[in-house]
Amino acid sequence: MLTVKGNAKINLTLDVLYKREDGFHQVEMIMQAIDLADVLRLEERTTGNISIAATIARLPCDQRNLAYRAAALIKETCQVKSGVHIFIDKKIPVAAGLAGGSTDAASVLLGLNRLWKLGLTTHELERLGSKLGSDVPFCIKGGTMLATGRGEILQPLTDIKPCFVVLAKPSVSVSTAWVYRQYQGQNVKVHPDTAEVKSSLDQGDLVGVAKGLCNVLESVTIPVHPEIKKLKQAMMQHGAMASLMSGSGPTVFGLAEDQAKAEYIAQKLRSQCAADIFVTKTVGRSEGV
Repeated sequence: MLTVKGNAKINLTLDVLYKREDGFHQVEMIMQAIDLADVLRLEERTTGNISIAATIARLPCDQRNLAYRAAALIKETCQVKSGVHIFIDKKIPVAAGLAGGSTDAASVLLGLNRLWKLGLTTHELERLGSKLGSDVPFCIKGGTMLATGRGEILQPLTDIKPCFVVLAKPSVSVSTAWVYRQYQGQNVKVHPDTAEVKSSLDQGDLVGVAKGLCNVLESVTIPVHPEIKKLKQAMMQHGAMASLMSGSGPTVFGLAEDQAKAEYIAQKLRSQCAADIFVTKTVGRSEGV
């Protein structure tokens, strides 16, 4: 048996540049791994079958699950006869903009590469991961990354100065595909200054990074789910350095300089807001999966 940890992610920036001929959107975003994580246990099965169990009932445990599809893909690609049972201890909220499904898939690719002694390189695993979803390559690498293309082309950036992150996940779920279908670039007045945020990362300037947080998909999700805006305002009211919606939403995060401040913000949000609240921290590449 092998145990693998799959970290969630937040988007420090997210910009949509244009819609591509293949139907995907060309994006430019700075992605950041955080310590909120699912834990997956992989157990080899001689029968050749793939099976999944999870700690939450709403998680599909068949071919709809990205972890299942990751196992099937690497098994077929490398012509492995063994099977695997995957148990997912689910901590990352589902359909939350935190890459919970993608990080499970990444964990399965990384874990089965070790369990089955396949010897695939990180680059080869990323290429497999990109067939499953745009966020999977990032979840394989972790840390702080500039993601371009449809999100699968990665450039390592200077790891963010370590800080704490407060997450607020309202009760709604949001479809990433729906958000991108609804996106209208001409309605967006403010876009991320990616170069400026990269410069702040290089300088270890957390205040500069916080000032540069920007996500153009808020223009789609917030009008439909105004509670996201209220959560952002509450984060700032209680002392977050900055607050932003992660990915296509609906989760909102706030940055805090230290754990005491993060816990204070979380306490206030729990008493005022109908949302699941988490306190976590950023994770550098060397600390990832």
